[in-house]
Amino acid sequence: MEGKDEDVRLGANRYRERQPIGTAAQSQDSKDYQEPPAAPLFEPGELSSWSFYRAGIAEFVATFLFLYITVLTVMGVVKSPSKCSTVGIQGIAWAFGGMIFALVYCTAGISGGHINPAVTFGLFLARKLSLTRAVFYILMQCLGAICGAGVVKGFQKSQYERLGGGANTINKGYSKGDGLGAEIVGTFVLVYTVFSATDAKRNARDSHVPILAPLPIGFAVFLVHLATIPITGTGINPARSLGAALIYNKDQAWDDHWIFWVGPFIGAALAALYHQIVIRAIPFKSK
Repeated sequence: MEGKDEDVRLGANRYRERQPIGTAAQSQDSKDYQEPPAAPLFEPGELSSWSFYRAGIAEFVATFLFLYITVLTVMGVVKSPSKCSTVGIQGIAWAFGGMIFALVYCTAGISGGHINPAVTFGLFLARKLSLTRAVFYILMQCLGAICGAGVVKGFQKSQYERLGGGANTINKGYSKGDGLGAEIVGTFVLVYTVFSATDAKRNARDSHVPILAPLPIGFAVFLVHLATIPITGTGINPARSLGAALIYNKDQAWDDHWIFWVGPFIGAALAALYHQIVIRAIPFKSK
């Protein structure tokens, strides 16, 4: 028995932890990675670059397609007297998550695949893009969403008016505070996932990360929709909420519309703060 105890003692101490963890790990320089410099607040040179406008067009088209598919899906569920005969709430969640997965995959190499003003805002706060680009992206996302919802209404105007046009509202039984909380936490989940899935340091270490990045982002959108459709219909994307509300343009679409801007922007800001300070520990890295 004494021999066995000695083996256990030696085995426990022979291979000590050599890989630093926590902030110590974050502060070590990697052979294949250097922290990229923060994006400038203003970058006037972007305005004369075709890649800048190309990225904005990609955001417009992606958000247009996102609204077109998802609004039609929501209307299809509302139309059926028996939701079992349509895709149901689970199908709506899959439509939103699946479209985000596909569109991020298609546009990530052009614009970063934001397709959401809250995502753009969070990345701007983390200094991943300039204010010039952030404002341009948000403008193009909102225009794309308005056009996407407008095309749906143009194809089936009577049905669009009758079925609510996919506009976000606070559902019966829930307060404004409930809706605001759902939007904050839901957007936090999404933007936190975006930061983690597209982290440059992980990309340098694991070559498969850029390929897989759209998958967890789309899956996060799917899960958030499952949780919050009963509360707000799930916004977590101010452009999506604006496009549907503007084209539907009824009082109930505007009553609580502020929640679908304030909630996502607060959630995105909290996610950016959490990722930069806790996950990456950037303010605490040794110089």
